[in-house]
Amino acid sequence: MSGANGAWAMEVQDLVKKFGGFVAVDRVSFQVRKGEIFGFLGPNGAGKSTVIRVLCGLLQPSSGKAFVADYDVTKDPETIRTQIGYMSQKFSLYDDLSVEENIDFFSGIYGVPKHLRAERKDYVLGMSGLRERRQSLTRLLSGGWKQRLALGCAIVHEPPILFLDEPTSGVDPIARRSFWDLIYQLSEAGRTIFVTTHYMDEAEYCHRLGLMYHGKLIALGVPASLKQDLRAYQILQLDTPAPLETMRALEGRPEVTDVAVFGGGLHVTVRDPAQAMPVIRQALQHNDIPIHRLEPIPASMEDVFVALIEAEERKSQ
Repeated sequence: MSGANGAWAMEVQDLVKKFGGFVAVDRVSFQVRKGEIFGFLGPNGAGKSTVIRVLCGLLQPSSGKAFVADYDVTKDPETIRTQIGYMSQKFSLYDDLSVEENIDFFSGIYGVPKHLRAERKDYVLGMSGLRERRQSLTRLLSGGWKQRLALGCAIVHEPPILFLDEPTSGVDPIARRSFWDLIYQLSEAGRTIFVTTHYMDEAEYCHRLGLMYHGKLIALGVPASLKQDLRAYQILQLDTPAPLETMRALEGRPEVTDVAVFGGGLHVTVRDPAQAMPVIRQALQHNDIPIHRLEPIPASMEDVFVALIEAEERKSQ
């Protein structure tokens, strides 16, 4: 493996990170193309943040190789930090500074040459839509505006690669959609975006996805192909006034592979809808549970997420 392949912004091969006897990252391999929006998914404790810290040059791997912007994370961590921007869910801003003062501060931290700082500040204010709020104290901004400012501060030094760790956590849906419009603009301009999220609808926006579980990368591919991998199963939307009682009524039935809460209803995974739907109706009728809706629907990324993790759990039993 070589970091000299111009097609890749990142290359990871057999990456292992141990903390004492605990294996946080277990032989993970993947590549991220330049200009790609790469989504990194997984439950808490899956190893996502550890992988990011290695790629950002903040942790040394126990074994394996990783290159970011053609630099080896083991040999060139300081150089890598000049090639990346990083934004976390906490936004990393200083609330007692104004919008403009935050941009000035991060320009200094990231080493933006002094003769370019005014130009870069103007770009960040324009990109984030904060020109009219440049004198506002950051603590007075809404979550959506703080989010835009944090993104601007993370790219003030024009890094080719951007790491976004749960960047939309706690932000309202309209602000989240607006933020993703900015991510697309950055990607179209050639920047590589590596983003972690726990919102499954946001996973659909990514060009490719990797799914981590218990330190392992258990799936990798474009969203459409990951959904296609569920083609042996069908998802039924089941709406009833008693979802918990419904789950208990369907538990253990061979026609039903899985039942999961989804929004205000249930997603029921089956192999044969024609065979399963009469069984479901009969079971709920027997338990005096009315059915408001029961019909096949396309698989969502959340369905894929649940199915892949449950398959891994079955392997370990």
